[in-house]
Amino acid sequence: MKLIDVKPKKVLLNITPLVDVLFIMIIFFTITSTFLEQPGLKLELPKAQTAEAQRVEKSVLFVTRDSKIYYADQEVEISRLGETLQKMMQERSEHSLIISADEKAPHGLVVSIMDIARRSGVEKLVISTEPK
Repeated sequence: MKLIDVKPKKVLLNITPLVDVLFIMIIFFTITSTFLEQPGLKLELPKAQTAEAQRVEKSVLFVTRDSKIYYADQEVEISRLGETLQKMMQERSEHSLIISADEKAPHGLVVSIMDIARRSGVEKLVISTEPK
């Protein structure tokens, strides 16, 4: 009597679907991750140990080291800053403003801008910093 020799089958693990799923997850997380908006101006922000990264959804006012003020990528004179901020407050539901001033910008100018912003209806002022 002849017995059939049955060879055990080798189990093959196909990892192609696993690689496909991993690539799709990488693409998904890359697209949905939050990116921080960087200003178009080169500023050296002051350093702070308690600085936190946040999404920029508010209005941002830039002050350069040579005392130029930019809002919405356009230079604004300090004499016209009040009316510019008032228009911005009327258009937005959140009355907040981020002041991103260069480290070498005159302190008096930044304080003047903060005063003008408060008189123009800004309820929340945020000063941009970088972590140390």
